[in-house]
Amino acid sequence: MQTAFKLSVLCSVIALTACSSSPTGRNQLILFSDDEMSSLGGQSFEQMKKEQPISMDKAVNSYVQCVADSVLKHVPNQPSFDSWEVVVFDSDQVNAFALPGGKIGVYTGLLNVASNQDQLATVIGHEIAHVLADHSNERLSQSQLANAGLQVTSIALGSSEYSEYKSMTMAALGVGVQYGVILPYGRTQESEADIVGLEFMANAGFDPNQSVDLWKNMAKASGGAQPPELLSTHPSHDTRINDLKAKIATLPQYTGTKPKCS
Repeated sequence: MQTAFKLSVLCSVIALTACSSSPTGRNQLILFSDDEMSSLGGQSFEQMKKEQPISMDKAVNSYVQCVADSVLKHVPNQPSFDSWEVVVFDSDQVNAFALPGGKIGVYTGLLNVASNQDQLATVIGHEIAHVLADHSNERLSQSQLANAGLQVTSIALGSSEYSEYKSMTMAALGVGVQYGVILPYGRTQESEADIVGLEFMANAGFDPNQSVDLWKNMAKASGGAQPPELLSTHPSHDTRINDLKAKIATLPQYTGTKPKCS
């Protein structure tokens, strides 16, 4: 009875506070404040800087910072932090990320696939879009809600009431929750970040057509290792390319000064 009451209270709170919309007008579940997410992103980023090697190559750092700064000039100011921090991690990973609180990480391995400034701007714009669209908050909120029936958020996390059944129950429900809710949500967010990020980089004067070439390069780099779209948090390369082409056709012609990062 007590558990049912806690779950009822949680659902009532969600109904009252979680209504939000993404930059494309999609309904979102948002349970955490901007300040909470920025604090979490900042803490995570500091931990990563302690655990992962940071590139000391001045030319590489200058190049990545130039591309990031060019895109960020066209990104709205955020209420929960004053500035963005860009760090280049020395790793073969073909990846980049952005965390709440304005933290951007780029792995040197990405520069072997994003072969020019326009392609790198595509990735950075995409990652920035994740932050502005509250995708981390959305995923954390979705995870919290998915666990609510078992753990009733943090109230139950510290309770011994569930300890005997936690592992078994999560294992039983994990596949259903993972492939039924969390992964499709991830694909939606990735597609949204592609479109919003494309607008950022195009507004900054980078060539949006290079976003298509980037994902062709990504497809080659993956060597066919990408899992089927149904079982992936990311859209397939073909889906991304087709969506980007459709968006590019709607973008106005850029008439300003193009960035020159090298």
